[in-house]
Amino acid sequence: MSSVLFDVPGPATRRRHLIGGIVGSVVLLALLGVVLWKLWQADQITPKAFEPFTDPDIIRGLFQAIGTTLVAAAVAILLALVFGAVFAAGRLSDHAILRWPSIAVIEFFRAIPLVLLILAVFLGFGDITGRFWALVLALMLYNGSVLAEVFRAGIRSVPRGQSEAAYALGLRKTNVMLLILVPQAITTMLPAIISQCVVALKDTALGYIISSQELASFTKQVISGYNNPLAAGAVAAAVYIAINYTLSRIAQWLEARQRRRGRAVVPLANTPAGDSTAGGGPA
Repeated sequence: MSSVLFDVPGPATRRRHLIGGIVGSVVLLALLGVVLWKLWQADQITPKAFEPFTDPDIIRGLFQAIGTTLVAAAVAILLALVFGAVFAAGRLSDHAILRWPSIAVIEFFRAIPLVLLILAVFLGFGDITGRFWALVLALMLYNGSVLAEVFRAGIRSVPRGQSEAAYALGLRKTNVMLLILVPQAITTMLPAIISQCVVALKDTALGYIISSQELASFTKQVISGYNNPLAAGAVAAAVYIAINYTLSRIAQWLEARQRRRGRAVVPLANTPAGDSTAGGGPA
């Protein structure tokens, strides 16, 4: 019996498919050529469109905007990690007075759109915090609530027998959490944490709605001054892609390193008690 759901195309059918593919490719290339020609005539992809990025003042402003973006993302991520850890611990608490307020805070800030959150923080506390900290606080609240759920899910993913064994040894819940559950959950949580860090970095671009001095706002200023949206957007996109790709590679390296460390422990745990070749002594 044939393993396909349709008859194998014959020579005539393959010829029609080839002709159709060639014609379709030619039409798409022609449309692309027309679009590129129109953009060239409008000075959107010509060297003139990229001339502003040869100006020392523009280059200096670009690097300052990149630095502001990285600092805002780094501070927001650090605060979000603390925020997430605190409220994840509150949500996992056995005490209702801690658990229910933590659930309310997490669910509220997860549900509200980040754009509205940035505007709310800026309009409510912008006179006190300034534009930079309004953006950072909004990112902390949103990403921290997401990380709180990541932490909770990671801790819940640890086999229940681990905590039961720790309680049987007489450990308190705090010690069980810090010494038993969290170290094992880090391997599970790490990729999601790094991914959320990438999301936080990209979300800094929303700071343009409050005119914070990060990369998206700087790009908007360049576009308004030189009318080169494609060129300025391409430069900004290249910067974001480079930074996010670097973070993604770091996440992959950390995940692989955690897996190697996990595999290195398994043989020792299964080594016979008297096997001196594995470094094990009497059990």
